[in-house]
Order: sequence, then structure tokens, then C-alpha cells
Amino acid sequence: MFRKSLFYIFLGILAVLLFLNPNFKTIGAGVAILLFGMIMLEEGFRAFTKGPLQNLLRKATDKLYKSIGVAALVTALIQSSSLVSVITISFISAGLISLSGGLGLIFGANIGTTATAWLVAGFGLKLQISALAMPMLVFGIVFSFQKNTVLKGLGNVLAGLGFFFLGIHYMKEGFDVFKAHIDLTNYAIPGFWGVVVYTGLGIVITTILQSSSATLALILTALSAGQIEYENALALAIGANVGTTITAVLGSLGSNVAGRRLAGAHLIFNVVTGVVALAFIYPLANLVNIISELVGIGATDFILKLALFHTIFNVLGVLLMIPFINKLELYLIRFFKEKVDKDIDEPKFLNEAVLQFPSGVILSLIKEAKYLYENAIFEIVAHGLNIHREDIKSDLRVKQIVKSSKEDFKTNIRELYYNKVKTIYGEIIRYATTAQSTLKMTKLQNTRLSEIRIASRKMVEIIEGVRELGRNVSFYLNSNNKYISNEYDKFRKKIVKVLRVIYLFRTEEDKESHYSKLMILKEEAKKGRHLSTKSINKLIRKDLITVDMASSLVNDNDHVNDIVKKLIEVAELLYGEKDTLLGNGKLPKKAP
Repeated sequence: MFRKSLFYIFLGILAVLLFLNPNFKTIGAGVAILLFGMIMLEEGFRAFTKGPLQNLLRKATDKLYKSIGVAALVTALIQSSSLVSVITISFISAGLISLSGGLGLIFGANIGTTATAWLVAGFGLKLQISALAMPMLVFGIVFSFQKNTVLKGLGNVLAGLGFFFLGIHYMKEGFDVFKAHIDLTNYAIPGFWGVVVYTGLGIVITTILQSSSATLALILTALSAGQIEYENALALAIGANVGTTITAVLGSLGSNVAGRRLAGAHLIFNVVTGVVALAFIYPLANLVNIISELVGIGATDFILKLALFHTIFNVLGVLLMIPFINKLELYLIRFFKEKVDKDIDEPKFLNEAVLQFPSGVILSLIKEAKYLYENAIFEIVAHGLNIHREDIKSDLRVKQIVKSSKEDFKTNIRELYYNKVKTIYGEIIRYATTAQSTLKMTKLQNTRLSEIRIASRKMVEIIEGVRELGRNVSFYLNSNNKYISNEYDKFRKKIVKVLRVIYLFRTEEDKESHYSKLMILKEEAKKGRHLSTKSINKLIRKDLITVDMASSLVNDNDHVNDIVKKLIEVAELLYGEKDTLLGNGKLPKKAP
């Protein structure tokens, strides 16, 4: 509501300004063109984020200095801290990186945003860059209409840069024309009180523009045209840094816990940095003068001095926060608590943030499918056979487990399916389908998503098989006919043995030996139909079971072998070692 009200107030003020002073329209148009250019830049670089960029950011988080350095470099190159933030939130949500690793990326992105000031100060205002903007726009638009993803991305980047520099050109022209009518330096406020006022103004402007980079470009252009004093410009730059956190906070309101934690970190970092810069603005300005003299920046070149000031206080902010990063992480985890006791039918690892990039959604889907398999499916199969799950995980012999399990659990398989499986299964399919239709994926990533969908469907089929089998297991559990009871105990032993080997396969280090056992059990299940039919025929010939019993055994024998095969197939699909998250792995050969 606040965000919408602020937007309408801004539109009203803009309309009044354009009506009262038509000269303002050139500045307004310049800001609009620059913002559009930045949007196109971000969109263009998104085309290159499906592999190398994601891989680089993910691997950079093992060391703090690497995450800060890499994020700073990436943000400086792509001119979009928001894109780095989106990738970071997606990775944290999917569990690809830790919160502390994400904090390093956010801190580095803050340093990377200072490149915009240097780009504007060093090129946009020093050179006649508008002449170069036109060819960029021409080639950029041509490329952007191509079907090839790389060419389209390159086109958006070129067009984005063209609009960016064209926007600066119009802003500069606008301020030059504007100065002939109104000299804003007449409203300059000297002293520390002026610093406070202009810091607040910087916050307001950035909140309206939703971009600290655009605000900095505006400040630098106004400074270049002599419309604001250098001292006030320093305060505006501080305000721009603080103001960008309001955008992050507003954007995180509907986000998941990872997004809120990062927005909180962003807020704390920029507010602390802003307060320190505000408190030491004059010593920092003196430091800028000393460094400027050393590197050859002119005493009156206030544009480059402002860019230097902006860089110094952002780097200073990172240096101040590094010793407290672990405490900050703990505070954010305590303050923004994740919902631990989620409803039983609520997905545990899926949220909208993971749908931004293939790696995030694939890992989250794998985790969700594994959680469903290890908990709901394991429980339904075990209880459907009147077996306790803890017995399967124990060291008890399978024969002993089945022999001692003669209590009818009266398990309602249908109810368990609707309470624990149906919603999560639907969400897995929805997320997988959405990802395949909206994200650019490699062939291996598409294969992995298809495997997750197949595994999920097989889990539902397992439940259906257990529902059919479970009725007769309970009915003949304590039958007076020991022969039919023994046959159903054999069925139970077969499935319990598979459940145990699967449990060991996914929990113990010696995966190879357990995987070999699973392949043997899978092969036995394929042959089991014929072997069991012989045994059933023998019981019929000797008149040891009735025709109805024989019919039940034949049907349930098929159910048992089908359940066994599908349990093993799901384990293969979910727990096979496959490095397809970032499109740089190879699918292993299937075991025979």
C-alpha cells in the first residue's frame, strides 16, 4: 500500500513539474531513457546467467574474500546488483550456498555498484558518448530481434548501454537548459545541517527512482552542470546508498525467508555505511583530496572526486562489516525465522525464489522428491504392510521383523495419500513444468527434471500398488490357513528387504555394494512373477488354499514385483550421482 501511494505521489509531482517548467522534461526524459537502458542491460545479461555466471558465483562462496571480490567484479561488469541479488536469493533458497556466502555476495555487489559512478564520471560526462550511443542502439536492436539466445542477449546489452549513455546526454543537456532559468545552487545548504538534509533528499530520490545507480547518474550530471554544490553532492551520494535499501526491503515483503534475510543484511550494511560516512564526511572528503592529488585527479574535478568518494565509503562499509559477518548471520537467522513446523502436506523446499534459475529449481525439486520418498512413501509402504519403520532401519533380521509383526495397523492408504502426498506431488509437477517452460536449460538439466517427474509419478503408483496389496495383507495376516499367511509373509519379506537396502544405499558411504544388491533384487522382481506362480500352482494342486486365495496371491504377486521395481527405480533416479545442476556434468551410464 505504501509503495503504491508513493508511486502515485511521484506521478503527481512529476506532472506538476512538467507543467510548470517544460524545461524539466529533457531531464525527466534523460532519467527515463537511462532507467530503460539499465533494465535492458539486466535483461541482456540474464541470457548469460544459466551457466558460467551462476557457476562462478556459487563456487566463489567458499571463501569470504572470494565472494566479495567476485560479486564486485560481476556487478561492475553487468551493471546490475539486483541480478546478483536475485541469483543469491535463489541459491540460498535452494540450499546451494549458505547465508554467510550470500552475505559476501551482497557486500561485493555493493562495491560493484560504484562502477556506475566511474562509468558516468569517466565516460558519460567526459566524452561525447552520445555519438557512440547511436550505433550501439542500431546494432543492439537488430541483435535483440534474433532468435538465438546469445545474439538476443548481446543485443539487449548493446541497446542497454546505448540507452544508458543517451540518457546521460539528455540529462546533461536538460540541466544546461534548466540552469538558464533556475540556479539550484542558490538553494545549497552549507554545513553539517545541509549534509543531513541532502542525505534525506538522496534517500527520497532513490526510493522514487528505485535505483541508486540512476540517482548517482543524476547527481553527477547535476554536479557537472554546476547545479549542485560538491559538499551537497557527497551527501546525496550517501542518501542514494541508504535509499536503495528501501527498494530491497519493499521487494522482500512478499519474498521467502532467504529474501527477507538478505534484504535485512542489505539494510543493515547500507545504514551502517551511511551513518559512518555521514559522521566522517569531512575527514573522508579530505581523504578524497589526498588520493586525488596522488592519482592526478584535478582539484576542481568534482565529478571524479564524487565517484572516488562513493567507492571509498562503500569499501569502508565492507571492511567495517567483515569482522561481524558471523554475528550478523546469526542475528538474521534469529530475527527472520523459517517456518519449521510446516503443514504435513506443504512443500518443504519449494518456493517462488528457486524458479529464477535452473540450478535452484532442480536442487529444490530433488530435495522435495527425496523428502517425500524418505518420509511419506517409506511410511505408507511400511505401514501398509503392518511393519514399523524403525524395525526396517534396525539390525533385526528381516525374517524376525515379519514374524513378530502380526498386528493390523488398520492403515488408511487413501487418507495418507491425500494428507501427505497429493499436494506435494502436484507442486513437484507444477514447479518442474514451470521451469521447463520458462527457463533456458541445457539438455542434461531438462533430462534431470524429466527424471524427477518420472520418480514422483512412480511414487504415486507405488502407493496405489500398496493400497491394493495392503488389504489382503491385513486380511490374511492372522489367517487360520497358515499357507496363505506364509505366502503373504513372503511378500512382506521381499518388500522389507528392498526398503532396508534402499535405506542403507541412501544413508551409508558404501553405496556401490548396496547399489549392486538393489540391482540383484530388481532382476529378481522381473523374474518373480513366474517363480511365484509355480509356488501358487503347487498349493492349489495340493488343495492347501482355496481358489479365491489363489486368485488373490496371483494378483498380489504382480503388485509386489511392481512395487519392488518401482521402489528401486525411484532410488536410482533420485540418489544417482548426477552433476546436472549447472549444465556441466555428464549423466552416468545406467547399470545393467
